[in-house]
Amino acid sequence: MRIYKTLPIVDAILADWRPVIGTDYSGYKNHVYRMVNCCFWLHHCSEQDMQKIQIAAAFHDIGIWAGSTLDYIPPSISPAMKYLKDTGLEKWSQEISLMISEHHKLREYKENPQMLVELFRKGDLVDFSLGLFGFGLSRPLLRELKTTFPNNGFHKGLIKKAAKWFLRHPLNPAPMMKW
Repeated sequence: MRIYKTLPIVDAILADWRPVIGTDYSGYKNHVYRMVNCCFWLHHCSEQDMQKIQIAAAFHDIGIWAGSTLDYIPPSISPAMKYLKDTGLEKWSQEISLMISEHHKLREYKENPQMLVELFRKGDLVDFSLGLFGFGLSRPLLRELKTTFPNNGFHKGLIKKAAKWFLRHPLNPAPMMKW
């Protein structure tokens, strides 16, 4: 399978967010690249599907930094919707909003199977779980992906942010997760 080493839509979107993401930029960008590649490998995607996945992926966790919160789903959707409006792609708003809002759903997303929501959830879970959930992707392929796009502290940063959140919100330890 081919590793997509250049994702122009992701690069253009994230370039605008680099100052906000700060020192976490390379880790987040590499996470996005890994999950996008996983989505492309899990399902044959049309050019339009590839565009949607790149847009949703660039924004899916951006609320961590844009909203300075671990409850980052709503502050991740808002800038994605603005981007779609600014680029004349508002017709994709519902699907991309669902891709972002449901990407940490614990169970399979079944409501709109024609949409990319479940594929996106799986692609993120492959990387978030460090390959524990591979959905049939081979370990050597995932290792090559991690070598091409190193973690750069992404998961360690998430753990630190989650620990700080938990200390302040012990009754709501993982607000981004959905059943």
